[in-house]
Formats: sequence, C-alpha cells, structure tokens
Amino acid sequence: MSDVPASAARSTWNASDWHDVLVVEARAETPTARTIRMRPPASDAGPQLPGLVAGQHIDVRLTAPDGYTAERSYSLASAAPGGVLEITVEELADGEVSPYLVRGLDVGDRLEIRGPIGGWFVWHDEEPAPVQLIAGGSGVVPLMAMIRAHEASTNPTPFRLLYSVRSPEMAYYRAELEELARVSPRFDLDWVYTRRAPSGWPHSPGRLDVTRLAASVQALGSSALTFVCGATPFVEFVADALVRAGRDPARIRTERYGGAEGA
Repeated sequence: MSDVPASAARSTWNASDWHDVLVVEARAETPTARTIRMRPPASDAGPQLPGLVAGQHIDVRLTAPDGYTAERSYSLASAAPGGVLEITVEELADGEVSPYLVRGLDVGDRLEIRGPIGGWFVWHDEEPAPVQLIAGGSGVVPLMAMIRAHEASTNPTPFRLLYSVRSPEMAYYRAELEELARVSPRFDLDWVYTRRAPSGWPHSPGRLDVTRLAASVQALGSSALTFVCGATPFVEFVADALVRAGRDPARIRTERYGGAEGA
C-alpha cells in the first residue's frame, strides 16, 4: 500500500481533514437501510486510518457536478483496527445524502469523509463496569461498534442490548446479534417490537414503556454504564425513566438524531 511505516502513516491522519475512501462493500441491511464498508484506496500513498474508538462517527460529504455540497454525520459500526470503516445508512425520503448512499452508491466508488470524531459517547475496552445498551431503530449503529469491540477484547464484563424496532425485518444486524447472544457468555439481547412482533413472541407489539425498560435493565444493576441512542423522543423517554428509577445521571450517556421516532 505505502512504503511509509504503518505507525508513521497513521500519525499523519488528521480527523479534521477530508479524505477520499474507496467503497469496498455495499449490502442491504433492511428494506430501507444499507451497510457500506470503505477504506483508503490501495493505490494511494497517503495517510492511513487511525485506530477507532467504539461509538465514534464520521462526516460524509457529497459534491454535485455544479459544486454544490451536502454533508451528513454517520455513526460507525466498526471499531477494530485494519483500515476499514463501516456505516449503516437509513434512507430518508426527503434526504439529500441518504437516498444516494442507499440506492445509488456502487462498490468501487469513492467518498469523501472526515473523522473519526467523538470522545464521550464511546466505550473503551479497559472499562470495568458492565454495560447496558439501549437502542431505538437505527440508533443501534454505534452500539454495534461497542458490541463488536467488546467481543474482540478480553474484557470479561457483561454487555446487554435492549433493541426497540418496528418489526423483525427492520432490525439492523439481526443475524449477527442473535448468533452472538446464542454463543457469547458476555452478551445478552432483548427485543421490543413496536408495530409487529414475530409469531409466538411473548409480548404484544407496543412502544417501550417503563415496565419493560425496568425489567430489561435490572439484570445488570445500577452500577452499569448505560448508552442510549435513537430518535430524540425515544432517548429522552429512556434517560428520564432511568433517572426517575434512581440511576445516576453521570452513568447514562446519550446520543440522538432528529426527526420522528424511528422505533
């Protein structure tokens, strides 16, 4: 790739600059979402991606032939070293960027990105506390990065994900999450279906409420570090309910996106 030693190349990557990356994979995640993997082009001798921290995001910039640009931020689902970034993009009907990324982007295309960005809504593998993750819809993306980083580490602390989705087919990473819950002694998974549940599911479809939330999070106890991500109404409800139940606000980290509730 480059004759520059890897350590030196990584040190030249500036997260505040724009960099070209090559799309190496693009696959449907749900009927309205697409997972995109990208890396610096192999023929480039420029700086290579630095190590990532689970929970960070990148900015993506598209430029039209007339010079008009549009930028959007996307959480990273990847957290491992190796030079590959992964995002999952939900298509917005009135969006400027997401329809192209979901419907128009091809493997071999290049994108402009800036990042990785973020230092608070992140998980470090030396964290000693158990971790409760709570996601609404596409808010699972940065939490998936944390789950993957945790599984790749030797950290023995338990992780638990409470994932609220409209229906089974709208869940991101469903097969990976269910397989992980089946084989990993460090990971547990709990679903909330708001509009349609699988056949035989023990709960009726409906929005996450205080009772379901309390039942799901009690397994890890009040010492757990909690990450909540989703649409603004979802995140505000969950954070407020946890604080009202006696959880320390300093142990609750939130990240939200605008618009209608996605779950």
